[in-house]
Amino acid sequence: MKKILIVAATAGLMSLAACNGGTTNTTAENVAESHEANAAIYDDAAANETNAVAAEVLENAADVEENKADAVEANAH
Repeated sequence: MKKILIVAATAGLMSLAACNGGTTNTTAENVAESHEANAAIYDDAAANETNAVAAEVLENAADVEENKADAVEANAH
């Protein structure tokens, strides 16, 4: 009876060990992609803006979002 329990326990632990490394954390990647998407939206809006001051504000907002994406990527590892 002890041999059966030991074999069953060993098989259970081995199956858990095999499954353990399959997940990855993509949170930082998703956050960076979100900031990059925001930057693209601001760039598009700036390109369509006829008021030079408003266009500059939108371009600055795009730069801020790109900087945030870079910071997230740099700190992800």
